Amino acid sequence: MFFYALSPILWLIISLSVFKMPAWKACPIALIISFFSAMQAFEMSFGDTLTAALEGSALALWPILSVIVAAIFTYNLSVSTKGIDKIKQMLSSVSTDQRMLVLIIAWGFGGFLECMSGFGTAVAIGASMLASVGINPVSAVAVCLLANSVPTAYGSIGLPLTTLSRLTEFDPSLIATYATLQLGFVMIIMPFLMIAAFGKSFKALRGMIPVCLIAGVMYFIPSLAAAYFTGAGLAGVAGAIFAMGSIVLYAKKFPVKDPEYEIDEIETDGEISFSEGVRAWLPFILIFVFLMLTSKLVPPVHNALNQISTSLMIYTGEDASLFTINWITAPGTLIFVAAVISGFINNASVSDMVGVFSRTLKTLVPTFITIITIIGTARIMGYSGMTTSIATTTVAATGMMYPAISAFIGSVGSFITGSATSSCVLLGKLQADSALVIGASPNVQAWIAASNATGSCLGKIMSPQSIAIGVAAVGVRGVESQLMAFGVKVYIPFIIVMGAVIYFGQMLL
Repeated sequence: MFFYALSPILWLIISLSVFKMPAWKACPIALIISFFSAMQAFEMSFGDTLTAALEGSALALWPILSVIVAAIFTYNLSVSTKGIDKIKQMLSSVSTDQRMLVLIIAWGFGGFLECMSGFGTAVAIGASMLASVGINPVSAVAVCLLANSVPTAYGSIGLPLTTLSRLTEFDPSLIATYATLQLGFVMIIMPFLMIAAFGKSFKALRGMIPVCLIAGVMYFIPSLAAAYFTGAGLAGVAGAIFAMGSIVLYAKKFPVKDPEYEIDEIETDGEISFSEGVRAWLPFILIFVFLMLTSKLVPPVHNALNQISTSLMIYTGEDASLFTINWITAPGTLIFVAAVISGFINNASVSDMVGVFSRTLKTLVPTFITIITIIGTARIMGYSGMTTSIATTTVAATGMMYPAISAFIGSVGSFITGSATSSCVLLGKLQADSALVIGASPNVQAWIAASNATGSCLGKIMSPQSIAIGVAAVGVRGVESQLMAFGVKVYIPFIIVMGAVIYFGQMLL
């Protein structure tokens, strides 16, 4: 049964890394493999398997693909209205060094977007913005995948961690604090790795070591403080804002100039006025305002708008639950509305916006196929017990060494589903129960439960869903295998280090 459970994952790894198949071809085959494995080895009925896949498809369409479409439409509309040109000019006034822009956009701004909305927004918008300032599109996706690893646990105002705390019945602040402590090493080292990955060599760190250290430390300390005092909701947001502000201040105070990494000269029509700057940034300003106002940070608005929803039962099996579509508070809706409003203010006509939207949809057809089939696969694996089988087999094989591989188990969940929240739903309770079985104290049980979320952060680096989002955002094809291979190289050492952090960290509790 374990082999059957693992077979869709093995196929994805082999097809993307060895055969170098494009994701939109490999993922439908993974869906077929999971379909027959669920029926053959896990005795799932045809109807239950089919409806599990249909529920996954619905989840892919809303909210995941709606976010991707809205985010890329926003960017494309900014290109059409020339707003992105003004943004590039303003960014170049902060720094003309591409490495500094990688930190500002991917690490700071991208972290903020992930913590506010999740669902791939940070990768889609971050990668497209980096590509727009002349950074190689594949490199732009790679650094955004790395940057997106850390805030994944805090996505959508802390949803993965708050979900985990509800499932395991541990205090939300405790779970958030433990997760942040576990991620501390990753937070501090990731800016260095991003710059090295961008420059394809550690030589790219020349002149960047101080600001990379500041970017990491100023992400970690505010995140830890906010997690301890307020819980998961503001932890990642605080870290991203402080990190971005610190990077901008450093860039202004200590300009980094290296001819090898200078951005191409940007054509300008003179100085940009304050009003022009606001109009250029308006889509992203509105995204921030809308996401903030409708988030759980403003309960009256959030609760009222959440009532505008549609619920339906799709899956027919025993563990079925209602599939709910929140029409207004979904990030895709808010991003789309922000784009349309800013489009009108920037003098785009209705026909202009319809044309941009149509072109956006046409370029995303392979992404639709990829994400619909990968989420369908994840739902089948979750409902049939395939994901649980992978985890329980691993637990049985490791015994008292289980804490060393608990983060790995969480990473498998996010690799399959592309979501830290889904990984916590699938495996969070299993992690806590496994900790109880090996005789761990309550604090250690919470520590091990938190590792599911931190492991999920690392699994996202090489998740086919995340890769597909990034590739779609920059408009390149056939590079999924290259990005997967890159992700694996980063993932392996980090998951080993994370395992050591979890294992030895429990001894201090």
